[in-house]
Amino acid sequence: MMVKSTTETRADLAYQALREAIGSGALRPGQKVTERGLAEQLSVSPTPVREALRRLEQDGLIERTGPRTVVVADIAEKAVDDLAEVEVGLRGLVARFAARHATPEQLDALDAILDEADDLLLLIYTRRRNGEDADRHIAALLDRMEEFNQLVNACAANPVLIRLLEQTQVFSRPQRRALRLEKIASDDSFGLDRYAGHRALVRALREGDSATAERLVIEDAQGGLAALRNREDNS
Repeated sequence: MMVKSTTETRADLAYQALREAIGSGALRPGQKVTERGLAEQLSVSPTPVREALRRLEQDGLIERTGPRTVVVADIAEKAVDDLAEVEVGLRGLVARFAARHATPEQLDALDAILDEADDLLLLIYTRRRNGEDADRHIAALLDRMEEFNQLVNACAANPVLIRLLEQTQVFSRPQRRALRLEKIASDDSFGLDRYAGHRALVRALREGDSATAERLVIEDAQGGLAALRNREDNS
């Protein structure tokens, strides 16, 4: 098996970081950037940045205006929309596979995670009602939900599909977490009501109802991405 070189690994990280910056609006359409400036910002050499920009140009997210200068494409928002649509579709497909292949042990583990999440939600609401800090419990809730999502992926029993999903995500796991914590800090109700549908998903998986599982995950993914991108979900 071939091992990625350091340059390739750094190029992957640079690509993901820049794609997330465009997706979150940190890099805006029409904004001009240089390879050197991005390299300094990401604390890497220009070589991986150059490779990352080449890939972003192929994605239609940037346009080259000079040998070492690029501009965020005006159509970048449409390109990110296309990427989000692919991610949502793949998440739905993961759920469809999970309904076919989930084991009883995996399904019990999913319910156990949701039991922990329910306890954390109750604790969060109680502490907030008493004027107490709940940050530690919110972080723990996000951890449980990440475990839940990863276990649903494992239920699909399709490593190729999961690898495709990871490659097409608009936001990486750390970026998602950071954005959620940032939004919860400004709106203490943000996202905490989204987990109720997870019980319905587990029921669909237990029943082997792939169509319902797919629909539930697609609706949740669409709403979640729209919220993180500050977009109205009109689906």
